[in-house]
Amino acid sequence: MSQTRGRLLLLDSASLYFRAFFGIPKTLTAPDGTAVNALRGILDFTSSLTTQYEPEAVVACWDDAWRPQWRVDLVDTYKTQRLDADGGEADTTDGLLGPQVPLIAEAFALLGIPVVGAADAEADDVIGTLATLWDGPVDVVTGDRDLFQVVDDARDVRVLYVAKGVSKHDVVDDAWIRAKYGIGAADYVDFAVMRGDPSDGLPGVAGIGDKTAAALIEEFGDLDGIITAAGDDSSSIKPRVRQSLLDSVDYIRAAREVVAVKRDVCEIPALDGAVDTDGFTSFGTTWGLGTVAERALKARG
Repeated sequence: MSQTRGRLLLLDSASLYFRAFFGIPKTLTAPDGTAVNALRGILDFTSSLTTQYEPEAVVACWDDAWRPQWRVDLVDTYKTQRLDADGGEADTTDGLLGPQVPLIAEAFALLGIPVVGAADAEADDVIGTLATLWDGPVDVVTGDRDLFQVVDDARDVRVLYVAKGVSKHDVVDDAWIRAKYGIGAADYVDFAVMRGDPSDGLPGVAGIGDKTAAALIEEFGDLDGIITAAGDDSSSIKPRVRQSLLDSVDYIRAAREVVAVKRDVCEIPALDGAVDTDGFTSFGTTWGLGTVAERALKARG
């Protein structure tokens, strides 16, 4: 694929502002007493990575639906552990993060960074779509493993994985995934379906962890090949694993669709928005951002 654009930096916004909220003291407040730790943190994250990688454009990808109904219809346990008693998203932040989320969106807008969501879609789906549409290199900033599936060396699509912190982030390419899991990025969805992810309410296939999932993919290619082999008594799959796979066929087929990010939920947004220097400076004063606002403007400049 010919590359005609510079690097695109895609922010997994919720992943980053949750990480900022829980990693930065809640005692950081605006003059009116509002907590601004997540706001300050995500702006600092963005400034640091923008300065380091010098992208042509930055997009803040947004969860318009954090638990899309179509995914729940496929796997009814999807993210159930994150629900409150009324069926909404449980608040684990003592009510201190919610008021910061619209401020984060406002800050990005003032900095000329488009905030992009899509109906019935998670930020992961927006990221998958924009990474597919962009005619140039892409870096995805996230603390979640789900997005390893978008890594594509041929198109120079990488993940900047911030699980250990932004300053210690890993640059995830196909070699990194192979070294970590023994599979290629193209196999990550099938691998994740079998392994499961309790944090997303995805149980996986009983008795199959990372090593077994990787070994099955290496021998049989993909989930279709694995299911076929499980139904063949002469295959090398061990009896207990064979039975688990056969018992999980319906789950596997549904979870494969749940885990795979969508690639068609939005279009590339307008990327020529100007930085509103005066507006952002005033915003920084109102919310007590201090040098964080200065660094953000410098990075965007």
